[in-house]
Amino acid sequence: MTPWIIALCAVLLAAAVIGYDRYRVSRTMHTLDRMLDDAIGGTFAASRFDESRLSAIEAKMQRYLEASGTSKAQLAEQKAHVQALIADVSHQTKTPIANILLYAELLGDKSLPEDCRDCVQALSAQAEKLRFLIEALVKAGRLETGVIAVHAKPNSVATLVQDALLEAAPKAAAKGIFLSGTPADETACFDHKWTLEALGNLLDNAIKYTPAGGSVTVSVVPYELFCRIDVTDTGIGLSEEESSRVFARFYRTPAAQEAPGVGLGLYLAREIAAANGGYIKVSSHPGAGSTFSLFLPRREA
Repeated sequence: MTPWIIALCAVLLAAAVIGYDRYRVSRTMHTLDRMLDDAIGGTFAASRFDESRLSAIEAKMQRYLEASGTSKAQLAEQKAHVQALIADVSHQTKTPIANILLYAELLGDKSLPEDCRDCVQALSAQAEKLRFLIEALVKAGRLETGVIAVHAKPNSVATLVQDALLEAAPKAAAKGIFLSGTPADETACFDHKWTLEALGNLLDNAIKYTPAGGSVTVSVVPYELFCRIDVTDTGIGLSEEESSRVFARFYRTPAAQEAPGVGLGLYLAREIAAANGGYIKVSSHPGAGSTFSLFLPRREA
């Protein structure tokens, strides 16, 4: 047999082996694709009962889907328990806290010795703090479990900023902080009520950690996909490590432990921003103030 015939046979044999191998890979990929489609559609069932690799993959996928189904059911049950607990906490604590505040106010109107008057003021302040904590926890829990739905739709950013500034003005004035905002005729997609709370939390945070005589400024920067609302203060600022932790639930900077608050405001603001399809970023340096940027989508998702 001549060498060229041997070479031709070798080439044909190699081509056949490569072609068969490609066929097997293509068939395997097709089978895996079908399995994934069935899994997504909820109709997956193992069909191979042999010693092949695909049979092992099917068995693993079936075990995974069964475990996922169990986890999903457990998660739904836990979510229902959390919703019930939130509703119960909200209902059971509202009246006692309101009564404590009422009786503290009635006591404050009476002629009391100076030391007793100080105790009444402390009682009223602690009751207010407890009321704020309960309300913040309830809001956070309702957002996380989906009890509260955030309905994003086209809204005026200028109106949002104006409403937030009006709400924050008394607190800023009482502390001697200059509060200002630049008007911006922009539109973004957000739930006005909940986004007002998020922006209000950013402003409250800025006022809280800015010394008397400082300033807090709100500005708007439009982009193609997002509208950015900056809340810039001249406060104590954050370290790089703190900037990565500041949105965590109950986190408070060690430099301001004496300031009022429970560490839920920024966490709630981030959750509301995410529910709108946006996000929040922070830029800060110790002693040089901070800028919290709320990004809101320009178009509906």
